[in-house]
Amino acid sequence: MTQQNTVVAQMRQLIQILAKHNHAYYVMDQPTIADSEYDQLFHQLKALEEQHPDLVQPDTPTNTVGAKPLSKFANVTHAVPMLSLGNVFNEEDLYAFARRAEERLPNQKIEYDVELKFDGLAISLWYEHGILVRGVTRGDGETGEDITQNVKTIRNLPKVLSSEKTAVPELLEVRGEVLMPKAGFEKLNAENEAKGEKTFANPRNAAAGSLRQLDPAIAASRPLAFYAYGIAQCEPNHGQSTMSASLEWLTQFGFAVGERHFICDNIQDVQAAYEQINAERPNLSVEIDGMVIKVNDLKQQQTLGFLSREPRWATAYKFPAVAALTTVENIDWQVGRTGTLTPVARLNPVAVGGVTVSNVTLHNIGEIHRLDVRIGDTVSVYRSGDVIPKVEKVWPEFRPNDAVEVHLPECCPVCSSPVVMPEGEALARCSGGLYCAAQRIEAIRHFVSRKALDIEGLGDRWVESLLHLDLLQNVADIYSLHEHREQLLTIEKMGEKSVQNLIDSIENSKKTTLAAFIYALGIRGVGETTARMLANTFQTLDALRNADIEALKKTPDVGEITAEWIVDFFQAPHNLEVVDRLLAAGIHWDAPAAPTRQPLNGESWVITGTLSTMGRDEATQMLQALGARVSGSVSSKTKCVVAGEKAGSKLEKAEKLGVQVMTEAEFLEFVQQY
Repeated sequence: MTQQNTVVAQMRQLIQILAKHNHAYYVMDQPTIADSEYDQLFHQLKALEEQHPDLVQPDTPTNTVGAKPLSKFANVTHAVPMLSLGNVFNEEDLYAFARRAEERLPNQKIEYDVELKFDGLAISLWYEHGILVRGVTRGDGETGEDITQNVKTIRNLPKVLSSEKTAVPELLEVRGEVLMPKAGFEKLNAENEAKGEKTFANPRNAAAGSLRQLDPAIAASRPLAFYAYGIAQCEPNHGQSTMSASLEWLTQFGFAVGERHFICDNIQDVQAAYEQINAERPNLSVEIDGMVIKVNDLKQQQTLGFLSREPRWATAYKFPAVAALTTVENIDWQVGRTGTLTPVARLNPVAVGGVTVSNVTLHNIGEIHRLDVRIGDTVSVYRSGDVIPKVEKVWPEFRPNDAVEVHLPECCPVCSSPVVMPEGEALARCSGGLYCAAQRIEAIRHFVSRKALDIEGLGDRWVESLLHLDLLQNVADIYSLHEHREQLLTIEKMGEKSVQNLIDSIENSKKTTLAAFIYALGIRGVGETTARMLANTFQTLDALRNADIEALKKTPDVGEITAEWIVDFFQAPHNLEVVDRLLAAGIHWDAPAAPTRQPLNGESWVITGTLSTMGRDEATQMLQALGARVSGSVSSKTKCVVAGEKAGSKLEKAEKLGVQVMTEAEFLEFVQQY
């Protein structure tokens, strides 16, 4: 394919996409993409046409506005075309707009009128001898739809002009925007939801849908408002010399204008006004998507004139896009502190929501499949306010032939341990929990915790220092720290006594229980109670290591998924390597006693409230030693609730369900028999 054919093909593709979205926006009142996405596509086409003016297509939307109106309303040709506005997106673009105006107005002082850019439906209103006779939509800029009957239902719009200060013109054509203010929009949606009727996605859709109803009663029932932004015709002439003065003149007849309005002496002040309004935007009564900057002097406007579809004397300064198009250059997999694998898209950097975005999370492999996103794809990235950027949409129309499908890696990108994702789970995880460098902080924190190996003094701050000194690659290295006494003494606030106390605590931790050791390994799904059940069932670590899923499922508190996680953990060679190092370092526990049936075996107990003679942890250990499972919630399967002082909702629920309740004294008397 020749370069010319390639360029034409690109133009045709963009024209077709823009035509589809034009129809959805202007005709159906159901926009399918964000304005910022449309702007990007439009400017891509415009750039191509500027580079290849001889290849401009006859149906290009760069020379038209909007789309053909529906046939349900009468068509009206605008006496003065309703042109669109050009856009600027940053300070550099704004200054370029000002320079172009200055070049055409040499040695003239230029003042700027700055108004809110409403996110509504543009219309034109005709008044003859002060009487509203016609309301017309923008349509395609040349021809619009006659919506006069609906326009007359707008409450803040004057139907008859009168003023004590000025004469009513014979003919007046006012241009402006129909909106649904935020408060009215929220009330309308709440009422519709209560009635089980359709709710609107945003105020613009609500306003457009209301205005273009065949039944004016529907429009009358909607909280619409009209805001004027200019005069297209006035006979006799209104006599105003500036844009701002003409808007003030309109207010004398009862027209509403934007709640923020600036007159700026220079383009620097325009930028300051833009920043102020962007900050105030959430507090405005209406939705806006930017500001409109106009040369204020009307004679200077005439001198500057028009391009084919937009005036040279005005432009729209859009707020930072909430959505933008870019390409996916690669997809990497990051491993979190708990072993979760998260795909991250590396993007061709793009400005969106006021920041440059080059990386965005894709959450999990399921989200990749849902979006069908591939390396090389064009995607829409969405960000609004402080919302974390996300990929909102994939554009298959732009997918290159060499786009690469994304698959879940078989091995962890950090430690090469197998990646597992049990059926029914959304998240994939690295199985090398004890070994994987990405998980080591979480693994160490859990391993030294009080209910695990209980190594006092090895808190988060010192763990960070030890990692910085490269003394902790995994939990097994804890038992080699005594070999690095001199390095330990270099850590801030780690004196001789602190070092010795830490070494002693590590040494003391070697004598433990099988249940505590199993819990300390941090196997997913294996909490304190499950670890004790596993220790009681299998009696030895070797038996647990070699157990299959069916054998594990026979353990109380172990289901299919937890059994799979346990098997995956002990099948990972790196985990076994760390376990063997821990045992070689001297971690041990007493040989198991001959198994006996425990009196509370398999029963579910709950402890609630404050116990005065012991902590809840001590009471939990007593119950677990008798074979009970201690739960955090009450259900019909609960055997008994131990209620201390200030027991609340759990006690109430137990009484409601008829579950046995013991006071602390009754509980102590009960356990003493064993």
